[in-house]
This record gives sequence, structure tokens and C-alpha cells, in this order.
Amino acid sequence: MNTTETRTKELTETGQKVLRELMQVWLQFERHLNRVPIIRRLEQGTFTLADYKTLLLNLRPQVVEGARWITRAASSFTSDYTDVRSVVIHHAMDEHKDFEILERDFVAVGGDVSEIRGRQRNIGTEALAAYLFNQASQPNPLDLLGAMFVIEGLGEKMAGRWAKRIQELTDVSPEATRFLSYHGSNDDVHLNKLYAVLDQYVTSDELSYRVVKTARVVARLYALQLEELDNV
Repeated sequence: MNTTETRTKELTETGQKVLRELMQVWLQFERHLNRVPIIRRLEQGTFTLADYKTLLLNLRPQVVEGARWITRAASSFTSDYTDVRSVVIHHAMDEHKDFEILERDFVAVGGDVSEIRGRQRNIGTEALAAYLFNQASQPNPLDLLGAMFVIEGLGEKMAGRWAKRIQELTDVSPEATRFLSYHGSNDDVHLNKLYAVLDQYVTSDELSYRVVKTARVVARLYALQLEELDNV
């Protein structure tokens, strides 16, 4: 039995239904990612060191914004959702310096830290950030559980594998893929907390729909970010 199946059995009936729908979103997202040129090169074995530098340059603006929209979401929860607010605040604390790990990876492969710090968002990142901040500014934005499912799912399901594949194809050391490796090892903890919140608070069809819809939008915009590399 895989981790997702185990988690599903531990949820209420409504929680199981939402998680099954989120897994359908994830499967579509994964298929889409595998058609994105830079990910296709990684899977097919033609990925280069230049590709890795480009990936890091384009990921940093989104990673920098991560803790900011999560913090914004925490501030949007009312006193009826203090438990959710606490989980979200701790999540923001865990991630608010992740961009520094990414910067060190870039320097480790010969990049200039001033270049990555000065990189502007590509047009996909612009769309993703705008959507996430808009949703985070709404009252009690529980639908962002869908966003976290997609983004943290990338860490749990793909980041560790990508890190090893990048090491194989570019001959960089593990010290140069710490950002991806870290998320591959730790995002399952974040997902377990997310599932607990989802199971407790997502109890209506209307809210379930919103969570899944947000996951669908974020999945599409995240893929767009990887499709629009360097299009700033």
C-alpha cells in the first residue's frame, strides 16, 4: 500500500472523496509536466548544466513569494479557524528561507548570486503569484489547501527524484541540489498536516469544489511557469 492509499483510509468519507479528486488533479498535472520541454529533457536524459541553471533562476522568484502568500493566507483566517492559522503560520516559518538554499545551489554550479537575486519573474510566475495572493487575501481561504497539495506534492513525489537525475546527467555534487533534495525529504510532513486540516474543515460539497478548483488552477499555472522559462 502506498502513502496516498494509507492516508486516504485514515480520512473521513468526505476527506477521502476530496483526496481522490485531488489525486486526479495531480495525475493530470504530472502528465502535463512530462510534456514541458525542460522536464522532458530531464526524463529523456538530455538535460544539461545550462538547463539546471535556467531552472534555478526561474524557480527563485516563485520560492521567494511562497512564504509571503502563505503568511497572507494565515492573516486572512478568522478566530473560528485558529487551528488552521497555526498550521499555516508554522508552514510559512518552515519555508521562508528556502530561497537561500536555492541561491547556494546556483552558486555551487558556477552561478553568480547577484544574477539569481536580480532575476525577474517570468510570465508564468507572474500569473501564479497573482492568483495565489488573490486567493490568500480572501476570508478564510481554505481553498488554498488545494494549492498546497500541488506545490508540496511536487516536493514529496518529484523533487528528490529530480535531484538524483540532475546529479546523474550533469555530474554536479549532492551539495548543488540541496533545494530539491530537502523538499524531497521533508514535504511529506507538510502534506500530513495538510490532510489533517482538510479532513477537519473541508466538510461541504461547495468547499470541496473550491479546494479542487484551486488545485487545478495552481497546477496549470505552475506548469506555465516551467513552460515560460526566461520569458520575463
